[in-house]
Order: sequence, then structure tokens, then C-alpha cells
Amino acid sequence: MADSAAKREADSVGTDELSQRVKRAKADNENGGRGAGKDPECENILSEFKTSAVLSDSAREKNIFIHGKLAGQEAVVILEKTPIREDSLAELFSGSRLKLEMRNDIYTTYRLQAPPQLNEIKTTVVCPATEKHVKKYQRQESFLVEETGEDYHYITLPYIQKQSFSVQWVHNILEKKAEVERIVYEDPDPKRGFVLLPDFKWDQKQVDDLYLIAIAQQRDIRSLRDLTSEHLPLLQNIFQKGKEAVLQRYKLPASKLRVYLHYQPSYYHLHVHFTKLGYEAPGCGVERAHLLADVIQNLQSDPRYYKTRTLYFPLRADDGLLGKFKEAERL
Repeated sequence: MADSAAKREADSVGTDELSQRVKRAKADNENGGRGAGKDPECENILSEFKTSAVLSDSAREKNIFIHGKLAGQEAVVILEKTPIREDSLAELFSGSRLKLEMRNDIYTTYRLQAPPQLNEIKTTVVCPATEKHVKKYQRQESFLVEETGEDYHYITLPYIQKQSFSVQWVHNILEKKAEVERIVYEDPDPKRGFVLLPDFKWDQKQVDDLYLIAIAQQRDIRSLRDLTSEHLPLLQNIFQKGKEAVLQRYKLPASKLRVYLHYQPSYYHLHVHFTKLGYEAPGCGVERAHLLADVIQNLQSDPRYYKTRTLYFPLRADDGLLGKFKEAERL
């Protein structure tokens, strides 16, 4: 039941000097070095990182999640190879060195050593990291849960309320206390408004893996389950103005976008995902993603559709909510 929330939550945890250094370096990296005029290379906090274990890695997605310690504090470091951009091909071909590995008839294989500026690794640091962060990135078996409307009220909702998941970082964005420079579009209306900004998974260097998040201004909507027909103006506003903002900023038409909500969400404040169609973003599968267009139509047909509808979603083996469903003999 996690996505990018753990990365953002790190910004609201800890106030000591190390935490501030981590956050400054992290922000500089994500904003392409635009933070307060500082060179993002001026602080190499990872020189102090001591590896404890590799939590998971993916050859397909070209990333690795590492648990360790940073100046005595628990930390998780995420390394991700950045995509090759079309506008960098000329420099890549002219400035690289080739090392021959194999030649056979018309086929030749080389190992290409690209210039440093074209061989970057996107790095996210979560510090101090909690046990929840560490578990989030570990390889885990998943189970598909069937949740009725009653299950939500008697199992899921009490669990959410008891856990008191922090969304302070969301409030910081809405109140312009953090990530102001990353905002792509904002509608300040307290009922229909939202803030649109890039997800941390997107490095913003190409649109092929475009990933934006629209965060609702309303603070009393946890998830899909809270939505009724009274929220249609909000959902329609996000859908329409979000698509317009993407078209204006990134020149991507609505026909190239996948706009959806997660259930279960990674954090309990209503938000909508905007990704480029064709990009296999984490959580975009049918077992978790609900197209916003379908959500709007369902609420137009039945004002309380998501109050009573049986919903399915995956949970990892170590998720506390999965344990509650097992205790209730619902799995």
C-alpha cells in the first residue's frame, strides 16, 4: 500500500543537520540543480553511506533499492538509470568510446562509455528511514484482496484511522511551504481546486515517462471510498484542467494520457495520477488503477457507487491491512 509517499514523507521527518543536508541535496537533484543557485555536486552525502542490504532491484526497470546508514541514521537509497533522450543522441554518438565485445557476420556488440553528463543516475535518499520505508522496498509476495462496502467500514477504515498515516507533506505543498517551484498548475478553489506537480518517479527530462500528480485542495477525502456525486465538480475540474495544463506545458494531448486513481492509495489524501499512455508506471495495472473517466461516469450513474461497490486491490505480505483481512477470515 505504498508508492512514492515514503519518499515525500522523508521530508517531514527529522530536523537535525543531517536531515537538512539530505533534503537539500535531494531537492537539488530532483530539480536539476535549481535549488537556491547551488551546484548539486557540492554536497556528496552518499560518501558517508554504509550499505547494509540490497532490498530489491530490477534489471527491467534499471533500478536498485539499498538499505544502509548515513552518519549513523537509517537510510534508503534508490538508484535509477535515466532514459536515453532523443535530443542527446548526437552528443552521445560523437562523445562516447566503444569497446568491442563480439563480432559475428552483420552483428557487432560494443560496450559504450558515454560522457559523464549523459550517464547520470537519478538518486533518491530517504533519511531518516523508518521500518515502514525499509519494508516498502523489500521484495514481497502480494495477495489480491476483495473488499466489500462492509469490509471497508469494519476492517479497512478502522485500520486507516488507527495508523494515522501522515500527510503533512501534502499539506506543505497545498500551503506553499514546500515544492513551490515544482508546481505545474494550481487551482486554489477550496472545493474544486487542486495542485498539479511532477511525481518523484519522473526526472522531467523527457515526456516518454511523464508522471504528474494532481492533489485535491479538499482535505477530507481519503480515497475512492469517500467519493460521492457531490465530488463530481472536483473530479471533472481535475480531469479537464489537468489535461489542459499537460497539453500547454508538455504538448501532450488527452489522447496520449492515462488519468487514474489508485485503490488502495499510497497516502490517504485524494490525488489523481497523470501518466503518458504507453509508459508502464508502477500501479497502473487493472488490479489497482481506476480511470478517472470511469469514476466520474460511475458516480453520475450512482451517487454512492463507491460506498457499496466491492473493490479489489493487491496488498504485500507484510502489510498490516492484509493481516486484518486474515484475522476477519476475509482472505
